[in-house]
Amino acid sequence: MKAVRYHEYGDPSVLRVEEIDRPDPGAGQLLVQVAATTFNAVDATMRAGFLQRDIPLRLPHTPGLDVAGTVAALGAGVTGFAPGDAVIGFLPMAEDGAAAEFVLAPADTLTAAPTGSPLAEAAALPSAALTAWQALFEHADLRAGQRLLINGAGGGVGGFATQFAKGAGAYVIATASPRSAAAVDAVLNLVRGSEQDMATLVGLVRPGGVLVTTASPARDDTARGVRAIAMFVRSDTGQLAAIVARVDSGAVRVDISETYPLAAIARVHEQGEAGEIRGKALILPDA
Repeated sequence: MKAVRYHEYGDPSVLRVEEIDRPDPGAGQLLVQVAATTFNAVDATMRAGFLQRDIPLRLPHTPGLDVAGTVAALGAGVTGFAPGDAVIGFLPMAEDGAAAEFVLAPADTLTAAPTGSPLAEAAALPSAALTAWQALFEHADLRAGQRLLINGAGGGVGGFATQFAKGAGAYVIATASPRSAAAVDAVLNLVRGSEQDMATLVGLVRPGGVLVTTASPARDDTARGVRAIAMFVRSDTGQLAAIVARVDSGAVRVDISETYPLAAIARVHEQGEAGEIRGKALILPDA
């Protein structure tokens, strides 16, 4: 099978499409024939070697944390799935990903794919939608009637966060000035910023509110009771199934910026690192 791999950390030029053996699923695993994966900023950060301490990889490594595809084979002990099932999931960060024709996935990371849209497009959901969901409803405890500032709303996570927050009855804004500080209950930060930038965002939150960041860290403002939470997304198939239901009902839309073949993955990483990808970019093994 074809798979993208890198044998050493470095810039996008280390990414190579290679022919490797198709793996066999072990206990608790499924073999998934990949319809699509996506680019996430953390893919580039891992490839560059900046997360070696937190996420040690066995090189060569295949990137691609998101997967949408069909079940090809079941490992021992797996129930609830059958060959041919359309599934999506957020794969373990330290294991080989879905930038390949087939990928091994733990059964507890997968759930049924949306039924009302092309399967490949569903690859845009797992990491981005789960990040938005967990940031808003676990960390920020967002409620109807609150005001939410999203810094970086044009990206994949920001797009889902905007839809989820509006669906929950919150008032969503993309920018704010100091005069609106008393009205902003929560800030979701999705972009890197300096220490001063982050302090400014914290200053926009009303006393007792919260800033949740997936990028640069920020400090609590203890004098005003403002919490600053740095979060990392985790796999949660219950949450992902709830998101799929919203997609199928038409309440949530998936924003795809462009699709690419495996052979173009280095260019996708370059564009992603340059901030040139709006929404989600799909990477298709059969394109």
